[in-house]
Amino acid sequence: MNHGEKLHSYAIDVTRPSVARMYDWLLGGVENYASDRRACHELLKIAPSTKALALNNRDFLRRVVKVLAQEYGIRQFIDHGSGLPTQDNVHEIVQRITPDARVVYIDNDPIVLAHGRTVLEENAQTAVVNADMRDTDKIFDRPEVRRLINLDEPVAALFVSVLHCMDDDDATTLVRQVADRLPDGSLMVICQLVSDRADVREGVTRLMQQVTGDKWGRVREQHEVAAYFEGLIIEEPGLTDVTYWRNDGKIAHRQRADDWVEWGGLGRVSRT
Repeated sequence: MNHGEKLHSYAIDVTRPSVARMYDWLLGGVENYASDRRACHELLKIAPSTKALALNNRDFLRRVVKVLAQEYGIRQFIDHGSGLPTQDNVHEIVQRITPDARVVYIDNDPIVLAHGRTVLEENAQTAVVNADMRDTDKIFDRPEVRRLINLDEPVAALFVSVLHCMDDDDATTLVRQVADRLPDGSLMVICQLVSDRADVREGVTRLMQQVTGDKWGRVREQHEVAAYFEGLIIEEPGLTDVTYWRNDGKIAHRQRADDWVEWGGLGRVSRT
């Protein structure tokens, strides 16, 4: 998987909630602890649709990766803030379509790294990179990234449900820096949690900052996420609640909630 990178022992504190483990619980997974479940129950008090939102967000990931592979011919992916391995990770989705597709996961959460490297140990077309996603230059210079990602060909960069974990300047800078490094014709998947309700934005942000020790960003509004796409060509069907993005008219788990949604879309890098 990491081909020469020394494995490290990561200290995992199960008494404090983890965003990755909370997401795992919301998806119905088992890689979570009492602290994570307590935090999720508090989150559900503020935004009751959160479980369905998480499930629909995972469905969006499946759809968008398939579209990138089948319709755009993308064969290499960089997944920023990948989260815990669960059913249908990016490499599993795309390698069912194109077995030689390459995927790099970027994360620095100890539990994500530990589980990710176990899952991907026998897959030479993937790598898990232990890095702060904001360190774009260092990430692109990593040996495993250079081995798997050919910058002479289009790349898909994924920012799925991760930018709300960062403050405004960091999120904007990250998207711009990655876009600048990608070749012409590359695609960027960008979506994050948004709400029209100030009480939800403030309540969730306050809770998640407590959960993470102030290592979280904030729930934003649609126009703020739209600004991330500046300089990109927005592909059809445009920016939307991702539940509805290319879903063939089917709503998998819920109708649109009135508390918060995952909002964004697909942008293309064009140098012309």
